Amino acid sequence: MIPIIKQSENKERQPANIMKSNIREFKVGELAVYPAHGVGRIEAIETRVINGETHEFYIMRIIENNMKIMIPTRNVDQVGLRDIIDREQVPKILAVIKNKNAAMSESQTWNRRYKEYMDKIKTGSLFDVAEVYRDLSILKNNKDLSFGERKLFDTAQILLVKELSTAKKADEKTVLKELESLFSSSESTEKAMDQDD
Repeated sequence: MIPIIKQSENKERQPANIMKSNIREFKVGELAVYPAHGVGRIEAIETRVINGETHEFYIMRIIENNMKIMIPTRNVDQVGLRDIIDREQVPKILAVIKNKNAAMSESQTWNRRYKEYMDKIKTGSLFDVAEVYRDLSILKNNKDLSFGERKLFDTAQILLVKELSTAKKADEKTVLKELESLFSSSESTEKAMDQDD
């Protein structure tokens, strides 16, 4: 079954042509990012009748797990569907990861940290995902991660690697090694990454 992302119920009804004017329109074959799921390809744009109303949907397949998602074209902004970051933004993402002084305090309770991390991942912003990855990488270097922390770390890592490798047109294994090198004790690996970009 394909998940359907519903349109907000409290939104005022406006003619479709007015609503579409400000909305990013994707084409079949384009790559996009769906919050908390990552990079996917728009496979089709379909029209369906739901509750007697005609709606257009993007049919998107998530690359990582092959999941298919149906997204109303009018809800693109509300659900956070966005373009993949530009190659020029990659150094900014890496700067977030390298900024270890901004890491979340380890003294916070696990429940609070978990909620904040989940909220960041759900925003769909790669900058927020980078913060989660950084914080959990630092925590991982200091202690064993709990099961929940490990799942969040894995999610953040997958989202980062997939989008960064797509933006840089690079191999995922190479990008993963680059990310992991940011938390090694050697500063020479960080300098090598800076030169790479």
